[in-house]
Amino acid sequence: MSGFKSLFKQTFIYGLATVLPRMLSFLLVPLYTSEAVLANPAEYGTVSVIFSYFVLFNVILAYGMETAFFRFFNKEDDKAKVINTATISLIISSLGFFVIALLFQNQIANGIDIDVKYINLVIWILLLDALVIIPFAWLRANEKPMRYAFIKLLNVIVNIGLNLFFLLALKQLTQRSGLFESIYKPNFEISYIFIANLVASAITLLAMLSFYTKIKYQFDKDLWKQMFRYAFPVLIAGVAFSINETFDRILLKELLPADIAESEIGMYSACYKLALFMTLFATAYRLGIEPYFFSHAKTDNPQKNYANILEFFVAFGSVILLTVVVFADVIKPFIIRSEAYWEAMWIVPIILLANFCLGIYHNLSVWYKITDRTKFGAYISVIGAIITLAINFVFIKKYSYKASAIATLVAYASMMLLSFYFGRKYYPIPYNLKKIGLYLTISIGFSMLSFYKYRGIYIAGIAMLIVFLGLVILLEKNQLRKVLKR
Repeated sequence: MSGFKSLFKQTFIYGLATVLPRMLSFLLVPLYTSEAVLANPAEYGTVSVIFSYFVLFNVILAYGMETAFFRFFNKEDDKAKVINTATISLIISSLGFFVIALLFQNQIANGIDIDVKYINLVIWILLLDALVIIPFAWLRANEKPMRYAFIKLLNVIVNIGLNLFFLLALKQLTQRSGLFESIYKPNFEISYIFIANLVASAITLLAMLSFYTKIKYQFDKDLWKQMFRYAFPVLIAGVAFSINETFDRILLKELLPADIAESEIGMYSACYKLALFMTLFATAYRLGIEPYFFSHAKTDNPQKNYANILEFFVAFGSVILLTVVVFADVIKPFIIRSEAYWEAMWIVPIILLANFCLGIYHNLSVWYKITDRTKFGAYISVIGAIITLAINFVFIKKYSYKASAIATLVAYASMMLLSFYFGRKYYPIPYNLKKIGLYLTISIGFSMLSFYKYRGIYIAGIAMLIVFLGLVILLEKNQLRKVLKR
């Protein structure tokens, strides 16, 4: 029991450290989309494109070494050798990237049509973030969740605090009293966003410096080759996933006419944030339940429990989907402050449903994790990336961000169905397909009706929500009783 207690305690803390930063960064959206900061969607479009490159290059600079570190740290007797080799590998690759990127920053800026001053800041941030990958992994491997969570949350608090200072307080203090005139620059908002990120990353690295003073800088070439072979499929899956998640912004910039591209991206990215309600639910659920998958893999008939887990996820996820869709227009002024962004609200049900499918996919993925067929995860992610790229390339010029939203849905839905298909073959789980299908059909149908036919008619939307909630309570009352009793 003490082992399980420790497991759930650590899962909760790591989950909190992962979910809270997403929630806190979500609070920056009203700031960025306000009239006082980035009133023009094109400016927020620039920020969104740069953050899309962040996601991609963070994966590339990690190149699966974090996952390889965990695997070999638990496998090898000489754990110090694993720590040293992984750390030196990341230091060399990160510094190599940093030098090359700085030398060619002007060419990079011209190639992707982004101001070189932003590129310079991004290069520094990517370096600092790469240098804390193994230190954070070391904290997790040595079961130090409190320190891990503290440093993660410190990064977010510093980032948000500096955003508020640079984008709101600095301007007001300069105008009212003449203070900070030497550092305040008009129309410098985008740079301030990345300067805040840079300072937060620097403080995070400083908090981790003790790690670098403790290790011995000894590199094992043979071990590194083994680790890299293990890490490479993780890199491929990570790149594919980043393409599914953010590459549509980059393609919108490249494929749309220059005079409208960044404005379209800004509107799309802002409205996309409303799907974070589903993303947070799916992430928290996955972080909480994933240890359960492994700890119960060798118990009697674990498949039945896995089936119940997915059923609960679909039931609650369906309620969240329908609730957010029904009240999307009520929520939007609190999150997306400027009306200039609201034109893209059309995508909200599509993106919510796409992230719901992704959450189901993560629940279904238990089969290849339990059976050590993780290569299927890479295959499925690559197929999703190909679908994302194909639909965007073919339809963006005609349908703009609507094509990107639909591409995201088709990609994640395809990944969900592929995982289900192969799972039945390699690790059959007795999912209650009738009940799951019923929840999905009704919640999706009601969501589409509420938003695209009865939008603004809240009596109709609320009625649909009450009917669906009643159905879920009726069908799940016995399970809910058991959970509440426990």
